[in-house]
Amino acid sequence: MFSVTVRDHIMIAHSFRGEVFGPAQRLHGATFVVDATFRRPELDADNIVVDMGLAAQQLKDVLAPLNYRNLDDEAAFAGVNTSTEALAQVIADRLAEQVRIGALGEGAHGLTGITVTLRESHVAWASYERSL
Repeated sequence: MFSVTVRDHIMIAHSFRGEVFGPAQRLHGATFVVDATFRRPELDADNIVVDMGLAAQQLKDVLAPLNYRNLDDEAAFAGVNTSTEALAQVIADRLAEQVRIGALGEGAHGLTGITVTLRESHVAWASYERSL
């Protein structure tokens, strides 16, 4: 399996509901380093996994509506605990839609999976992996 990873970051504010979250139930900020890994079993006709420039731009575009936002105020997240794991899934699903509509180029239709990893710090991160 071949893979290519591109990286960006987002800064968000949010809060959680539920005792399990302790002090994070209060409004707080987070800066996530976001890695998006694209996978395929064989390289495309150009001998690449995906156009890295297009992949980086699409990651930036998918992150833009989240960046510098209080996710508690976003309709898409109403009633949702925006955990690191949940945000990784949202980002992966949005990237998958960009692949589907051809925003990463025609060669990207041969991709078989995406993994999105959000790094909260140097000691804690979460990922979501999905098939295409």
